[in-house]
Amino acid sequence: MKYSRRKFFKQGLAGMLLLGAAPVLNAKISNGRMPMQSSVANPFRLGMAGYTFVNFDLDVALKTMEKLDIHYLCIKDFHLPLDSTDEQIKAFHEKCALHKVEGYAVGPIYMKSEAEIDKAFDYAKRVGVKLIVGVPDYVLLPYVDKKVKEYDFHYAIHLHGPDIKTYPDATDVWEHTKDLDSRIGMCLDIGHDLRNGCDPVADLKRYHTRVFDMHIKDVTDASKAGVGIEIGRGKIDFNALVQMMREVNYTGMCSLEYEKDMADPFLGIAESIGYFKAVCDLS
Repeated sequence: MKYSRRKFFKQGLAGMLLLGAAPVLNAKISNGRMPMQSSVANPFRLGMAGYTFVNFDLDVALKTMEKLDIHYLCIKDFHLPLDSTDEQIKAFHEKCALHKVEGYAVGPIYMKSEAEIDKAFDYAKRVGVKLIVGVPDYVLLPYVDKKVKEYDFHYAIHLHGPDIKTYPDATDVWEHTKDLDSRIGMCLDIGHDLRNGCDPVADLKRYHTRVFDMHIKDVTDASKAGVGIEIGRGKIDFNALVQMMREVNYTGMCSLEYEKDMADPFLGIAESIGYFKAVCDLS
C-alpha cells in the first residue's frame, strides 16, 4: 500500500539518520511487499540544494549529507559568501572533502546588474565550478550570454513558480533563452513548475536540451496554494519523471530542495531521499 511505503521510509530511513548509521537507501517496497532485486541501472546523480540548510551551518549540512550517502552540493552563499577569499574557499573544499561531498555548482544567485553578474562569474571561477544557478533580470540576459561565452560556463536559470514574476516556469525560461548561447538554460524546479500550472514531466521532455540542473521536491497542489511536502506524498508523479529522465538521457544533477519544516527538516530529508532513490532503482 502507498501508506506502507511512506511509513517504511519515514520510520526506517529517518530513524537511521538520527542514529547516525548509514541508511539503507537502496531498500525498495511496492504494494506493501519487498520485491525482487531490480535489474534497472540507476545512472542518476543525487545532490542537495544548499537552500535546504538555510537554517543550519555547513557542518550540519555536510554531516547530514554524509549519513545519507549524498555527495554533491549546490553551494549557497550563506555557506560560502560571494566575497570569500581564496583561503576561505580552500578551507570550504577541504571541509567538504572530509565528508565526501563535492560542490558542483553555486546558487541560486540573484543578479540585478552587470556588476552583480561579473561578481557571480568571478566567484564561480574561484570556487572551481562551471555551473551557475542564477536569476538575472530579463534585460540582463544579453550580458549573461556574453559572460557564458567568455567563461565557458553553463548558466541554469532557476524558475520560481507563481511567487515571482520573472521565470515562473520552464516555458518562460525557454522562451527567454532559446535564441541565446546553448550553455544558457534552466534549473528545472519541478515543484515550482507544477505550482504554476505546468507539467514538469512534459516540460523535461520539451526542453531537456536546456535543462542543466533539477531541483527535486514534491508539493501538495498544482497551484500557488501548493506547499512543500515529503517526496511521494504530493502531486508529482515521480515514476513518470524518472522514466522521462531515462527517455531524454538526462545527465545533470537531481538536487533535493526540501522546503517543509525547514527549522527541523531531517526526517523529511531522509524520507524524500529514500523514496526518490527507490523510484530511480525501480522505474
